[in-house]
Amino acid sequence: MATAFEFRLLATDGAARRGEMSTPHGVVQTPAFMPVGTQGAVKGMTERDLRENGAQIILANTYHLYLRPGDRLIARRGGLHRFIGWDGPILTDSGGFQAFSLGPREPGRGSRVGVPQPARRRIAEDGICFRSHLDGSEHLLTPELATDTQARLGSDIAMALDECLGHPATADQARQSMERTLRWGRRSRDRLLWLRSQPPDAVLEDGLTPIRTNPGQAQFGIVQGSVYPDLREESARETQTIGFDAYAIGGLSVGEPIDAMYDTVAATAPLLPADRPRYLMGTGTPLDLVECVARGIDVFDCVMPTRNARNGQLFTGHGPLNIKNARYGEDDRPVEETCRCYTCRHYSRAYLRHLFLAKEIAACTLNTLHNLHFYLDTLARIRDAITFNSFERLRRTFHQRYSLRLLS
Repeated sequence: MATAFEFRLLATDGAARRGEMSTPHGVVQTPAFMPVGTQGAVKGMTERDLRENGAQIILANTYHLYLRPGDRLIARRGGLHRFIGWDGPILTDSGGFQAFSLGPREPGRGSRVGVPQPARRRIAEDGICFRSHLDGSEHLLTPELATDTQARLGSDIAMALDECLGHPATADQARQSMERTLRWGRRSRDRLLWLRSQPPDAVLEDGLTPIRTNPGQAQFGIVQGSVYPDLREESARETQTIGFDAYAIGGLSVGEPIDAMYDTVAATAPLLPADRPRYLMGTGTPLDLVECVARGIDVFDCVMPTRNARNGQLFTGHGPLNIKNARYGEDDRPVEETCRCYTCRHYSRAYLRHLFLAKEIAACTLNTLHNLHFYLDTLARIRDAITFNSFERLRRTFHQRYSLRLLS
């Protein structure tokens, strides 16, 4: 088992990169996609399903695990890997995005149509004060608490606390948010370095809870700045001076036009160290994966393949397919003829439509199996294409075949 975080760049094809990311719980071949296991589980999946589909690393949510069952309980169980039965690499987010999502909701999205709903969080210099979505209890998420929580969870990669800004945002708002993220990043890093200086068997005041459960945990800093190139450049430069183990691009896929997102990634990725992995947070569609690899991104996560599966949308090489469509009622074909996932090898569109309309739990499992296989297989083919210097051909072919419109 590896004891330190490392990254090796194995091949390039234009700006696209093929690499190998070593963590205490295994090696991740990049570019890589991380299935999202919000509460310590990818919805509808077992760890065996994830492995058989080719998942190398998963993402777990610090905000949710802090609230339930609690990071201290998980630490006493030996850490998150042992608690959930996953022996591969895990990345945990800081909880910053979840705090962002607790902000004011638009009229029509609350319990009373047309009435704005109050915010459940407040951002200040100290941290993010929020009310739990479970019981309304108030909490203050500071950079130090986010770091401590992830240390107790024992993920292989921990994210520094950042402020995620929505779109649109003025240049002044983006600057204030970016500068706060830098200050929080320094506090996060200082806290992790302090934790690393403590004895391996150090425990909390209760004498039972380890202060950290993975001595080899790495920490990523986050570049912010909305869609403003000068702010992104400043953020990338100053975040690197803090000295994180690697770096992520945050604050995208929050409502900005797709071209603005691509332009921001293209401008920011080259500013990050070539010998460290580059993580684009919360993105995206299958086309986003291809296009952002072309712009130098190594690691992705997104809820789209799992969430859309639960809503009856299945991804194929020709675009998304809505299994609810009546035309599939007597369709004996698999979701995709060329797909080798368990779902496509065993079940028809007609059966999957029946399960979905009947609200069977199996619909969630089988749809998610297919969508995750599609995402993970797409990244595997991208890795092969970069290795053999044929990524641009794959990119062109993907664009020619893939439609953003639902297949009818």
